[in-house]
Amino acid sequence: MSEIGRDLIDGFDLNHPPAGFIQDPFPYYRAMLAHQPVLPQPDGSFILSRFADLDRIYRDTTLYSSDKKQAFLPKFGGDAPLYEHHTTSLVFNDPPLHTRVRKIMVGALNARAISNMEPGLIDTIDMLLADMADRTEVDLIEDFASKIPIQIIGNMFNMPMEDREPLRDWSLAILGALEPTLTPEQEAWGNQSVKDFKLYLKDLADHRRKYPGDPETDVLTRLIESEEGQLSGTELLQNCIFILNAGHETTTNLIGNALAVLHEFPEQMQALKQGPDLIKTGVDEFLRFLSPNQFGNRETTEDIELDGFKFPKGTNLHLAIGAANRDPAQFDQPDQLILARKPNRHLAFAGGPHLCVGFQLARMEGRIAVNRFLKAYPDYKLTGEAELGGRIRFRGYAKLPATLK
Repeated sequence: MSEIGRDLIDGFDLNHPPAGFIQDPFPYYRAMLAHQPVLPQPDGSFILSRFADLDRIYRDTTLYSSDKKQAFLPKFGGDAPLYEHHTTSLVFNDPPLHTRVRKIMVGALNARAISNMEPGLIDTIDMLLADMADRTEVDLIEDFASKIPIQIIGNMFNMPMEDREPLRDWSLAILGALEPTLTPEQEAWGNQSVKDFKLYLKDLADHRRKYPGDPETDVLTRLIESEEGQLSGTELLQNCIFILNAGHETTTNLIGNALAVLHEFPEQMQALKQGPDLIKTGVDEFLRFLSPNQFGNRETTEDIELDGFKFPKGTNLHLAIGAANRDPAQFDQPDQLILARKPNRHLAFAGGPHLCVGFQLARMEGRIAVNRFLKAYPDYKLTGEAELGGRIRFRGYAKLPATLK
């Protein structure tokens, strides 16, 4: 796509984006950064695209709130399952709830726990690679990328294997409801998915109370044991949903995006094949270059001013992570994939107190999955029939067909 001029950026509306934006938002991001890094929206909100602005906002929990009760009330309705979920989960809350839940999750995802997951992760990946061995054509999302986090998170919750199949569809429906605009069908699917997910988790939690697991390795047991005086029944179930959803979305997109973008930069693919240790910095470059989460949000807690614009208390700010991670003021050659890039302080996992609690697990999954795939199928080719997920907030593929030989 040709570069976008200031005139088109001045009229940009995230609720009604121009044709082509979802397919390729990066020309628009470049124009925002160049011409209007603080971009007013018709509904009174603002899009912020500069790395420095997002970095500061993520670290400031006094002036900028993550609480979405007021923002989501007109979107979902106060009695909707989607409203209950997205106003109870960790990511859309401020202290004290955020502090309580995060402390529990951090304990369950410490360095030792993540290290203990590595053998099971390698076994899962090798099993998936072996399952594709007799096939010429595969879908790198359906057959590989999406299956990895489902199994890893299922293991974290000690979920029976036969119960894991619905997790991906539930996740897509619930997180898809965070898009700026929804069809009635999407909203209904999201609400039903929250209901179904809660019913399943309630039965699982009731069983785990009777037969607890090892809290060092079983996240659900750890959450249950912390429930007394800490998490209500609703908070427990909704934050289980959050962990399952967040871990699935980020990792699926990380792996799928990586395997797709390597074909745009064949010299980088060749370097990674020749030197697998390059993945140590490469995984963060994949996250920067095609951030799985393209937008975050904050609300102002008091009247503030930025770049001459006045933000009244309660103003909704769209934090354009995908733009900030290609800000030339922060990154040299921001539109180039450079797997050896260092330092690489991207915002793909947000930042500050809301830094993604599972970021080290996602990195490990990405490193191992990409390297082992390239070792098994070094000559894979995309067929040219890729299908993006079609969402603004999350960037990843719904389908990524490829030939392996």
